[in-house]
Amino acid sequence: MSFSCSEDSVTDEFTNANGNVQEKLITSISITSAQNNLENEKIELSYTQDGKLNTITNGVNTNIFVYNNNNELTDIAGSGINNLSLEELYQSPYDAFEAGDVLNYDDNGNPKTIEFYEEWYEYNYITGNYEYFKEIYTANISYDDAPNPYFFTLQAGGIIDVLDGIELNFSLNPQVPEIVQAKMLFPSNNPSQIVYKNENGETIYTINANYSYDSDNYPTSGTITAVSSGITTEQSTYSVVYEYLN
Repeated sequence: MSFSCSEDSVTDEFTNANGNVQEKLITSISITSAQNNLENEKIELSYTQDGKLNTITNGVNTNIFVYNNNNELTDIAGSGINNLSLEELYQSPYDAFEAGDVLNYDDNGNPKTIEFYEEWYEYNYITGNYEYFKEIYTANISYDDAPNPYFFTLQAGGIIDVLDGIELNFSLNPQVPEIVQAKMLFPSNNPSQIVYKNENGETIYTINANYSYDSDNYPTSGTITAVSSGITTEQSTYSVVYEYLN
């Protein structure tokens, strides 16, 4: 695993990159596909009276955040929802932001180049057997000069405290190595482009996100375009709308 030259916490790096920004909590994320309405989804988030993240639901599955008497996160119960995952939102077929190693960072401490493994099986018609393949891919990320819109929402859910190492609860899932990896992969700014390349340096997939921002520099809506490069080129387009707690 590659480590940033900075030993700052996630909170410190976010503040260093963005300054004293307005705190905003996401209440909903609506995703609309231009290709298939079955891909449409709305994620809704609720909060307790004291501002702690309470639930995340997509109308089918729900995650419930559980805290102790000191308002420290102790568990996330319910069905798994990955919609606050960067690549899930961007409809990426890869998981560099979950399983990758950071090769280098930009000046704001954002992961700039991530290395990850892609594994698959292919059927060999000559031998009649499936063959295993494993390649090293890279993801190159660019960012808008805007704060990561999920930061304060994740902070309200106790996740940032876990990443900062303030309260490492060994009963939480994921376990400590995954927490360390999540910290190294956490971006302080809002990604605007991800370019995936295979081990030969050939571009295989590109995601571009074009956002509209409010006066506090938080995204209110955006268009996400994904282009798969191969024998044929395929393009997918999604629109996303953010709503925040008043």
